[in-house]
Amino acid sequence: MLSTRYLARRISSRPVRRFTHSLSRYHSVSENDLAHFSKILPSSAILSTLSPSSTAASELAPFNNDWMNKYHGKATTVLKPRNTKEVSEIVKWCNDHRIAIVPQGGNTGLVGGSVPIGDELIINLANMSSIRSFDDVSGILVADAGCILQSLSDYLSGHNHVVPLDLGAKGSCHIGGNVSTNAGGLRLLRYGSLHGNVLGLEVVLPDGSILDQLSTSRKDNTGYDLKQLFIGAEGTLGIVTGVSLLAAAAPQASNNVMLALPKFENVLPLYREVKRQLSEILSAFEFIDREAYDLAVKHGQGRALDAADVEGAACFVLVETSGSNREHDEEKLNTLLTTLMEADTPLINTGVLATSPAQFSSLWAIREGLTEAMSKEGKAYKYDISVPLDKFKEVVDITREHIRSKGLLHPDAVKHVVGYGHVGDSNLHLNIVADAYTPEIEAALEPFVYELVSRYRGSVSAEHGIGVMKTHALHYSKNAESIEWMKRIKKLFDPNGIMNPGKVLP
Repeated sequence: MLSTRYLARRISSRPVRRFTHSLSRYHSVSENDLAHFSKILPSSAILSTLSPSSTAASELAPFNNDWMNKYHGKATTVLKPRNTKEVSEIVKWCNDHRIAIVPQGGNTGLVGGSVPIGDELIINLANMSSIRSFDDVSGILVADAGCILQSLSDYLSGHNHVVPLDLGAKGSCHIGGNVSTNAGGLRLLRYGSLHGNVLGLEVVLPDGSILDQLSTSRKDNTGYDLKQLFIGAEGTLGIVTGVSLLAAAAPQASNNVMLALPKFENVLPLYREVKRQLSEILSAFEFIDREAYDLAVKHGQGRALDAADVEGAACFVLVETSGSNREHDEEKLNTLLTTLMEADTPLINTGVLATSPAQFSSLWAIREGLTEAMSKEGKAYKYDISVPLDKFKEVVDITREHIRSKGLLHPDAVKHVVGYGHVGDSNLHLNIVADAYTPEIEAALEPFVYELVSRYRGSVSAEHGIGVMKTHALHYSKNAESIEWMKRIKKLFDPNGIMNPGKVLP
């Protein structure tokens, strides 16, 4: 095996490639365009610095900038349609007049996929937030794309069901955006990906036509499954306006336990044992390295474990179970903990089992609050990557060593290099927390991180998408033939290239 220092040096030897985007082939929104949009939408659904009432540029800031304040657009106009027909009419006009469009939901993305790169027109779906139907027998939910994930969860909880997706941003992200980025979330281990849970989609295509595949059937074996093209397409092939989703029956009992491990090498044997003993009730297995855990505690995310419980811990694992019988599940968890603690060579130092709903939420808050903790600590460079499970720590260590070799590992540059993620689906969240976003740090990280992932035959994006951040890195996970076919599909659906230009494809 190559040493950490050697591999870091060898990967970083290649020069950084810079990419720019041009919107010269598109037209900016004009007063004439705005007059046409006024025939489609009420004035309250139009925000524009070009309008007679002249919306202040500051009012457009939440739409032009991502929540991390890393990507910044210059859109003059934001439209907020109320239904699919209005979206269709807007998109048709834009296609005819070569006006580039950025579809936008809750704008919670991490790769710049939902903000303009220039002055494109923003179509924000926040006003499309109706639940169209729900069948509590089949568990099939049909909803507008602008429904907030938390709102869907609240609605379904009253019907004894859950959304098969749980994200830290659930209070603001939209289900349409979740579908468009193929969001993975915290419980993919239990419920699988959106590719399996989305039964149908309603999509406004780039020419304004409406593709109605809003099926409520779980089985449909009639030719090409077109909806799959739009799951993870990040709005480059069309605008998702409606989603048919298979909700899961709500678990009658949920438990979680935070385990402290003496070394990373114990994570995989622990995962193997947890799967063996908990099997059908296992719903999440989350890894947190020690430095990430300490940052979460420092910034008040969840209730910290007692000092005695974390002493000597190199990393932590959060295990969740979801079942139908509390006593049965608790017995399984207690048996697991006893087995782990009484082993000749224990895999864990200790474990804390939640004994109340408040403690259950507090333990989860540590994991869910990691993103917020990073943002409070500084400016985070976030890489959601897929690598082999046994390489999680190695990737973090190699990256840290590389940053150190560049002389950037100090409080005025990079403060922390941490890792956490979903062990069940090989998704590592590599975070480099800096004092500020700088070209020097970015040059040190890219293409270094992508080349590192490529060496492990991993993916440069496990769940956040490509957006504008990773278009130049797509080739590290997709070969030339695959990218060429992606371009052909894009050209087929969007020959004028108006839909979210500069995103996904280089």
